[in-house]
Amino acid sequence: MHLSEVAWTDVADLDADLALLPVGSTEQHGPHAPLGTDALNAAAVADATAEAYDGEVVVAPTIPVGVAEEHRHFPGTLWVTPDTFRAYVRETVGSLAAHGLDRIVIVNGHGGNVDALREVTGTITRRDGAYAVSFTWFETVGEHAARMGHGGAIETAMLRHAAPELVREDRIEEAREGASDRWGEWVSGVNLAHDSAEFTENGVVGDPSEGEAELGAELLDLAVEALCTLLAAVEGRDVSRPADR
Repeated sequence: MHLSEVAWTDVADLDADLALLPVGSTEQHGPHAPLGTDALNAAAVADATAEAYDGEVVVAPTIPVGVAEEHRHFPGTLWVTPDTFRAYVRETVGSLAAHGLDRIVIVNGHGGNVDALREVTGTITRRDGAYAVSFTWFETVGEHAARMGHGGAIETAMLRHAAPELVREDRIEEAREGASDRWGEWVSGVNLAHDSAEFTENGVVGDPSEGEAELGAELLDLAVEALCTLLAAVEGRDVSRPADR
């Protein structure tokens, strides 16, 4: 069930406490991929998981803007501060919990959100009337995770499978030629570059030409399998406070 597609009376009739909250970003992904790549991919994983999961789970609307100031030099990129992002996520989760959906897995599609989500889910669980954890889909795809760049093979593959009409195939070669081989400028374990424009000419890291739709289908299957396993653990977990057990 998608909250944005049902009436309030449908929600009132629910006997469920489990929800997925997709979060992404609106930021550059090179000349070939849409600004909404991270949000689109997170939503695709959440949607497919809701269909595959053996139990009732609600999918909340996707949060489309995240912590992405590192891409500010590329037109169209939107960002909020980590404080604003954490507050928005926390209050959205609070809204879900107010209606009984108090076990929430945040399905993340943007690397820049990871630290903020780890912090805010801890705060929610310790202080609010809900239990929350975050799940970043591209960290759960086995050996493919090592190929994660930015607008490269992994993200392009997922898009080619889930939303092929949004990939500018006529710009794939341009994206490949202007791409960086790796994220950042590393010295002694420290990334000297704070912004992506410092190390990638067109915003791409990796080779999008290697991101075929078949790979995208495999990535989606792996992410869905991992998320279903996580949902089952969250659904069955004793989420009472340790002092109350």
